[in-house]
Amino acid sequence: MSFAKRKFTAADLVSGRTYTIVKMFIDYDGIIHSTGERWRFVEKDFLPYDGLTLHIERKGRAETIRLQWREETQGQIIDYFSEYVEEV
Repeated sequence: MSFAKRKFTAADLVSGRTYTIVKMFIDYDGIIHSTGERWRFVEKDFLPYDGLTLHIERKGRAETIRLQWREETQGQIIDYFSEYVEEV
């Protein structure tokens, strides 16, 4: 029996859970997030018109992933985040 993969946006990430990147993407700051990158999600900040900041912990260090929620930038990445990351 095959189960459909759960779809979610970047805004739906759950604090304390670990995620791995399954499809490369580039964030607002031009940082490449490569397949296999793994991190623990801490929290998010949302700013209307500006986007979403994901606070993560990777290799014991606090980091941020900034995404702009506009169609011409990272809007598609945010809306279809389940195509880019999977929960471990």
